[in-house]
Amino acid sequence: MFIDSHCHLDRLKLAEFANGINEVVELAEQAKVTRMLCVSVTLDEFPKMAEATASFPNVDISCGTHPLNQGDEVDINRLQQLANDQRVVAIGETGLDYFYAPETKAVQQDSFRKHIRVAKTLNKPLIIHTRDARQDTLDIMREEGAEQVGGVLHCFTESWEMAEAAMEMGFYISFSGIVTFKNASELRAVAEKVPDDRFLIETDSPYLAPVPYRGKQNQPAYVVHVAQLLAEVRGQSVEDIAKQSSANYWRLFHNK
Repeated sequence: MFIDSHCHLDRLKLAEFANGINEVVELAEQAKVTRMLCVSVTLDEFPKMAEATASFPNVDISCGTHPLNQGDEVDINRLQQLANDQRVVAIGETGLDYFYAPETKAVQQDSFRKHIRVAKTLNKPLIIHTRDARQDTLDIMREEGAEQVGGVLHCFTESWEMAEAAMEMGFYISFSGIVTFKNASELRAVAEKVPDDRFLIETDSPYLAPVPYRGKQNQPAYVVHVAQLLAEVRGQSVEDIAKQSSANYWRLFHNK
Protein backbone atom coordinates (compact mmCIF):
# COMPACT_ATOMS: atom_id res chain seq x y z
CA MET A 1 0.00 0.00 0.00
CA PHE A 2 2.79 2.47 0.98
CA ILE A 3 6.22 2.82 -0.63
CA ASP A 4 9.23 4.26 1.17
CA SER A 5 10.97 5.93 -1.76
CA HIS A 6 14.21 6.66 0.11
CA CYS A 7 15.85 4.78 2.99
CA HIS A 8 19.30 3.59 4.01
CA LEU A 9 18.81 0.07 5.31
CA ASP A 10 22.57 -0.44 5.45
CA ARG A 11 22.91 2.53 7.82
CA LEU A 12 20.46 1.31 10.45
CA LYS A 13 21.73 0.31 13.88
CA LEU A 14 20.61 -3.25 13.43
CA ALA A 15 21.42 -4.13 17.05
CA GLU A 16 18.05 -2.55 17.87
CA PHE A 17 16.32 -5.27 15.84
CA ALA A 18 16.46 -8.86 17.09
CA ASN A 19 16.34 -10.22 13.54
CA GLY A 20 18.44 -7.52 11.90
CA ILE A 21 17.45 -6.28 8.47
CA ASN A 22 14.90 -9.08 8.14
CA GLU A 23 12.96 -7.61 11.05
CA VAL A 24 13.14 -4.10 9.58
CA VAL A 25 11.55 -5.36 6.37
CA GLU A 26 8.99 -7.41 8.30
CA LEU A 27 7.96 -4.42 10.41
CA ALA A 28 7.57 -2.37 7.25
CA GLU A 29 5.39 -5.03 5.67
CA GLN A 30 3.25 -5.20 8.81
CA ALA A 31 2.72 -1.43 8.43
CA LYS A 32 1.61 -2.05 4.82
CA VAL A 33 4.83 -0.66 3.37
CA THR A 34 5.10 -2.91 0.35
CA ARG A 35 8.27 -1.56 -1.23
CA MET A 36 11.43 0.32 -0.28
CA LEU A 37 14.26 2.00 -2.18
CA CYS A 38 17.60 1.56 -0.42
CA VAL A 39 19.78 4.46 -1.47
CA SER A 40 23.54 4.39 -1.95
CA VAL A 41 25.77 7.06 -0.40
CA THR A 42 29.26 5.82 -1.39
CA LEU A 43 30.57 3.69 -4.23
CA ASP A 44 32.87 1.81 -1.85
CA GLU A 45 29.90 0.67 0.24
CA PHE A 46 27.58 -0.04 -2.69
CA PRO A 47 28.54 -3.72 -3.19
CA LYS A 48 27.93 -4.50 0.48
CA MET A 49 24.58 -2.65 0.40
CA ALA A 50 23.54 -4.53 -2.72
CA GLU A 51 24.46 -7.85 -1.14
CA ALA A 52 22.64 -7.07 2.13
CA THR A 53 19.38 -6.35 0.28
CA ALA A 54 19.64 -8.98 -2.46
CA SER A 55 17.26 -11.45 -0.81
CA PHE A 56 14.38 -8.97 -0.63
CA PRO A 57 12.41 -8.73 -3.88
CA ASN A 58 10.54 -5.68 -2.56
CA VAL A 59 13.73 -3.65 -1.98
CA ASP A 60 15.06 -1.61 -4.90
CA ILE A 61 18.52 -0.04 -4.82
CA SER A 62 20.31 2.98 -6.24
CA CYS A 63 23.98 3.69 -6.90
CA GLY A 64 25.83 6.92 -6.22
CA THR A 65 27.87 9.11 -3.90
CA HIS A 66 26.27 11.57 -1.47
CA PRO A 67 27.63 15.14 -1.80
CA LEU A 68 28.89 15.02 1.79
CA ASN A 69 30.80 11.79 1.20
CA GLN A 70 33.30 13.15 -1.29
CA GLY A 71 36.80 11.81 -0.90
CA ASP A 72 38.73 11.59 -4.11
CA GLU A 73 37.01 12.71 -7.28
CA VAL A 74 34.26 10.36 -8.42
CA ASP A 75 35.48 7.82 -10.97
CA ILE A 76 32.81 8.15 -13.64
CA ASN A 77 33.71 4.81 -15.21
CA ARG A 78 33.39 3.00 -11.89
CA LEU A 79 30.08 4.71 -11.17
CA GLN A 80 28.75 3.66 -14.56
CA GLN A 81 29.96 0.08 -14.15
CA LEU A 82 28.39 -0.34 -10.71
CA ALA A 83 25.16 1.43 -11.66
CA ASN A 84 24.71 -0.78 -14.72
CA ASP A 85 23.26 -3.47 -12.46
CA GLN A 86 19.71 -4.50 -13.32
CA ARG A 87 18.64 -4.05 -9.68
CA VAL A 88 19.72 -0.41 -9.73
CA VAL A 89 16.66 1.73 -10.48
CA ALA A 90 18.26 5.17 -9.96
CA ILE A 91 21.51 7.12 -9.85
CA GLY A 92 22.35 8.78 -6.54
CA GLU A 93 21.97 10.09 -4.17
CA THR A 94 23.90 12.95 -5.64
CA GLY A 95 23.58 16.71 -5.58
CA LEU A 96 24.91 19.63 -3.58
CA ASP A 97 25.09 20.42 0.14
CA TYR A 98 26.59 23.78 1.00
CA PHE A 99 25.12 23.80 4.51
CA TYR A 100 27.62 21.33 5.93
CA ALA A 101 30.50 21.50 3.44
CA PRO A 102 30.62 24.74 1.45
CA GLU A 103 34.38 24.36 1.17
CA THR A 104 33.91 21.33 -1.12
CA LYS A 105 31.68 23.13 -3.64
CA ALA A 106 33.92 22.44 -6.62
CA VAL A 107 34.25 18.72 -5.86
CA GLN A 108 30.51 18.40 -5.22
CA GLN A 109 29.67 20.12 -8.49
CA ASP A 110 32.04 17.89 -10.45
CA SER A 111 30.51 14.79 -8.85
CA PHE A 112 26.96 16.00 -9.49
CA ARG A 113 27.72 16.56 -13.18
CA LYS A 114 29.25 13.09 -13.50
CA HIS A 115 26.20 11.47 -11.89
CA ILE A 116 23.87 13.25 -14.33
CA ARG A 117 25.99 12.11 -17.27
CA VAL A 118 25.92 8.49 -16.09
CA ALA A 119 22.17 8.71 -15.52
CA LYS A 120 21.73 9.86 -19.12
CA THR A 121 24.02 7.13 -20.44
CA LEU A 122 22.15 4.40 -18.55
CA ASN A 123 18.73 6.08 -18.89
CA LYS A 124 18.05 5.92 -15.16
CA PRO A 125 16.45 8.67 -13.04
CA LEU A 126 18.37 10.76 -10.52
CA ILE A 127 17.98 11.01 -6.75
CA ILE A 128 19.05 14.54 -5.84
CA HIS A 129 20.01 15.92 -2.43
CA THR A 130 20.11 19.71 -2.21
CA ARG A 131 20.66 21.99 0.76
CA ASP A 132 21.59 25.68 0.74
CA ALA A 133 22.46 25.31 -2.96
CA ARG A 134 19.23 26.08 -4.79
CA GLN A 135 20.54 28.06 -7.73
CA ASP A 136 23.62 25.92 -8.37
CA THR A 137 21.52 22.75 -8.18
CA LEU A 138 19.03 24.02 -10.74
CA ASP A 139 21.74 25.49 -12.97
CA ILE A 140 23.69 22.23 -13.12
CA MET A 141 20.51 20.24 -13.73
CA ARG A 142 19.74 22.48 -16.71
CA GLU A 143 23.30 22.64 -18.03
CA GLU A 144 23.72 18.86 -17.95
CA GLY A 145 20.28 18.05 -19.36
CA ALA A 146 18.91 16.29 -16.27
CA GLU A 147 15.40 16.63 -17.69
CA GLN A 148 16.30 13.86 -20.15
CA VAL A 149 16.06 11.29 -17.35
CA GLY A 150 14.12 13.10 -14.61
CA GLY A 151 14.23 11.98 -11.03
CA VAL A 152 13.38 13.27 -7.58
CA LEU A 153 14.45 16.02 -5.22
CA HIS A 154 14.45 13.88 -2.11
CA CYS A 155 13.80 14.97 1.48
CA PHE A 156 12.61 18.28 0.11
CA THR A 157 13.04 21.32 2.38
CA GLU A 158 13.35 24.10 -0.17
CA SER A 159 11.00 26.75 -1.54
CA TRP A 160 7.89 26.40 -3.70
CA GLU A 161 9.78 28.23 -6.47
CA MET A 162 12.49 25.56 -6.48
CA ALA A 163 9.89 22.80 -6.47
CA GLU A 164 8.19 24.41 -9.48
CA ALA A 165 11.49 24.74 -11.35
CA ALA A 166 12.36 21.09 -10.69
CA MET A 167 8.91 19.88 -11.71
CA GLU A 168 9.22 21.83 -14.95
CA MET A 169 12.22 19.61 -15.68
CA GLY A 170 10.15 16.50 -15.04
CA PHE A 171 11.27 15.92 -11.46
CA TYR A 172 9.24 14.68 -8.51
CA ILE A 173 9.25 16.16 -5.00
CA SER A 174 9.65 13.79 -2.05
CA PHE A 175 8.59 14.53 1.51
CA SER A 176 10.19 12.99 4.60
CA GLY A 177 9.44 13.07 8.30
CA ILE A 178 10.57 16.71 8.37
CA VAL A 179 7.12 17.66 7.08
CA THR A 180 5.66 16.47 10.42
CA PHE A 181 7.92 18.71 12.52
CA LYS A 182 6.27 21.59 14.39
CA ASN A 183 8.49 24.24 12.75
CA ALA A 184 7.88 23.01 9.18
CA SER A 185 4.87 25.15 8.29
CA GLU A 186 6.51 26.51 5.10
CA LEU A 187 7.29 22.98 3.94
CA ARG A 188 3.72 21.89 4.63
CA ALA A 189 2.57 24.77 2.42
CA VAL A 190 4.70 23.35 -0.38
CA ALA A 191 3.35 19.84 0.27
CA GLU A 192 -0.17 21.18 -0.07
CA LYS A 193 0.51 22.56 -3.56
CA VAL A 194 2.55 19.84 -5.28
CA PRO A 195 0.32 18.14 -7.90
CA ASP A 196 -1.00 14.64 -7.23
CA ASP A 197 1.21 13.14 -9.94
CA ARG A 198 4.44 14.72 -8.69
CA PHE A 199 4.97 13.75 -5.04
CA LEU A 200 6.64 10.85 -3.24
CA ILE A 201 6.93 9.90 0.42
CA GLU A 202 10.05 8.68 2.20
CA THR A 203 11.69 8.13 5.57
CA ASP A 204 15.38 8.77 4.80
CA SER A 205 15.79 6.26 7.62
CA PRO A 206 17.62 5.86 9.91
CA TYR A 207 17.52 9.67 9.96
CA LEU A 208 14.72 12.22 10.47
CA ALA A 209 12.13 10.10 12.23
CA PRO A 210 8.67 11.68 11.97
CA VAL A 211 6.51 12.79 14.86
CA PRO A 212 5.71 10.88 17.11
CA TYR A 213 9.12 9.15 16.84
CA ARG A 214 11.26 12.26 16.45
CA GLY A 215 14.69 11.80 18.00
CA LYS A 216 14.59 8.01 17.64
CA GLN A 217 16.03 5.82 14.93
CA ASN A 218 13.83 5.99 11.85
CA GLN A 219 12.72 2.96 9.83
CA PRO A 220 10.65 2.34 6.68
CA ALA A 221 7.53 1.41 8.68
CA TYR A 222 7.31 5.03 9.81
CA VAL A 223 6.64 6.35 6.30
CA VAL A 224 2.97 5.87 7.17
CA HIS A 225 3.20 8.95 9.42
CA VAL A 226 4.45 11.05 6.52
CA ALA A 227 1.46 9.87 4.48
CA GLN A 228 -0.91 10.74 7.31
CA LEU A 229 0.45 14.30 7.54
CA LEU A 230 0.22 14.79 3.78
CA ALA A 231 -3.37 13.54 3.84
CA GLU A 232 -4.16 16.14 6.47
CA VAL A 233 -2.58 19.14 4.71
CA ARG A 234 -3.82 18.12 1.25
CA GLY A 235 -7.36 17.32 2.35
CA GLN A 236 -7.16 13.76 1.07
CA SER A 237 -7.49 10.32 2.61
CA VAL A 238 -4.42 8.36 3.68
CA GLU A 239 -5.46 5.71 1.18
CA ASP A 240 -5.40 8.28 -1.62
CA ILE A 241 -1.95 9.49 -0.58
CA ALA A 242 -0.67 5.90 -0.51
CA LYS A 243 -2.20 5.06 -3.87
CA GLN A 244 -0.99 8.20 -5.65
CA SER A 245 2.53 8.23 -4.21
CA SER A 246 2.91 4.54 -5.07
CA ALA A 247 1.74 5.13 -8.64
CA ASN A 248 4.25 7.98 -8.91
CA TYR A 249 7.02 5.74 -7.61
CA TRP A 250 6.32 3.03 -10.15
CA ARG A 251 6.13 5.56 -12.98
CA LEU A 252 9.44 7.17 -12.04
CA PHE A 253 11.57 4.18 -11.10
CA HIS A 254 9.99 1.36 -13.11
CA ASN A 255 8.36 3.20 -16.02
CA LYS A 256 4.96 1.78 -15.15
